[in-house]
Amino acid sequence: MTTNDLILKYLDIWNERDAVAREALMRSVLTEDSFYSDPDNAGLHGHAELSQAIGKAQPSFGDLRFTLDTVISTHHDRALFLWRLGTVATGYDVVEFTGDRISSIIGFFV
Repeated sequence: MTTNDLILKYLDIWNERDAVAREALMRSVLTEDSFYSDPDNAGLHGHAELSQAIGKAQPSFGDLRFTLDTVISTHHDRALFLWRLGTVATGYDVVEFTGDRISSIIGFFV
């Protein structure tokens, strides 16, 4: 799986409204002990905490979906990319890979 493929699958996690389907995506994309942080969530550990935060945030998204804008740069086991939530929000994420899965996500809102 390419870096772009993995990032796209990660964004699919944020777009998935069904918690069971979201957990299945998480198992294929994120390490079990994955770490997530953004301006609204300071240090979520593992699938359950991230899934709960996503489920809590999704009602505010309406029908908007996350899309990948640009993978800005990659080096070693990290990538920086720009995402969009419809036309109303933009952000940057730095992801760290362990093997063929994401182990850490640090998000920034613009």
